[in-house]
Amino acid sequence: MRHRLKDVAERAGVSVKTVSNVVNGYQHVRPDTRARVEAAIAELHYRPNLSARNLRKGRTGVIALAVPELDIPYFAELARHVVAAAADHGWTVLIDQTGGGPEQERVAADLGDHMIDGLILSPLSLNADDLAGLDGMPMVLLGERLDHGPADHVVIDDVTAAREMTAHLIGLGRRRIAAIGAQRAPEGASARLRLAGYTAALAEAELGYDERLVAPAPTWHRADGAAAMRHLLASGARPDAVFCFNDTLALGALRALHEAGLGVPGDVAVAGFDDIEDGRFSVPTLTTVTPDKERIARLAVDLLAGRLAGDRDAPPRELTAPHHLTPRESTS
Repeated sequence: MRHRLKDVAERAGVSVKTVSNVVNGYQHVRPDTRARVEAAIAELHYRPNLSARNLRKGRTGVIALAVPELDIPYFAELARHVVAAAADHGWTVLIDQTGGGPEQERVAADLGDHMIDGLILSPLSLNADDLAGLDGMPMVLLGERLDHGPADHVVIDDVTAAREMTAHLIGLGRRRIAAIGAQRAPEGASARLRLAGYTAALAEAELGYDERLVAPAPTWHRADGAAAMRHLLASGARPDAVFCFNDTLALGALRALHEAGLGVPGDVAVAGFDDIEDGRFSVPTLTTVTPDKERIARLAVDLLAGRLAGDRDAPPRELTAPHHLTPRESTS
């Protein structure tokens, strides 16, 4: 049985208006009265009717999260954190998979106020001009596709993270460090930034850049990582370490090295990026860059909440979430 405000009021011996004031955080309620109402709420397990409250505010109580691929574990884990952060605001999250295509990203970004209150979008195809031309629904962007875009933006420092991971491998005595995940397409912003960090670390250590050690990957799936690793081995480049631009590429690389009879990390050290759960249970466990996914989600949701609270005309803000390196068995 779902209890109503009236039931709480009768239990506490106060008016329905007084219960409403307590539920809505109205400050001018006597402490003893507030205590009686809160006790009645706890006893009856009363939950506010968020749908009715949102209707009164002209809101749906629903936000959307649109990501390229839910098959990529990073996005699935990020979605879980977004749902948790949104729950603190009483919001439901609609999750959409765009495939990284411009039309589906445009559909997600143009759902309109009649369906959702705001959008958290990780775009691969739409550029700043595309997004600026859409109706002004509150929006927060994720990822590195856009720079100085038309909406609030949460990023991680890909260049620094990749430089730190490459320097970590160099510090372990590795000298022929390969990179898996390079992309030339316009949507490959994260790949370009991580390649820049990799290249910077090599230059700082006075190690030459060898293009034979840089393997492209059209997508960042396990199969692409395995294919890229097989290509590196067949080419004769013979790296003694490989930095994969995400963990799923690294898991594929681990498989290819196992098939080739090479030991990890004895013959080839392997590192990834994203710290997905699979990497904590692989054999060997995977050294990785750990972005603070919970922080990314909370920053995005809080930025959206600020816009919905009325801060719609302020200039777009870009916030950087923290990261750290997590060494594990694949490099030690």
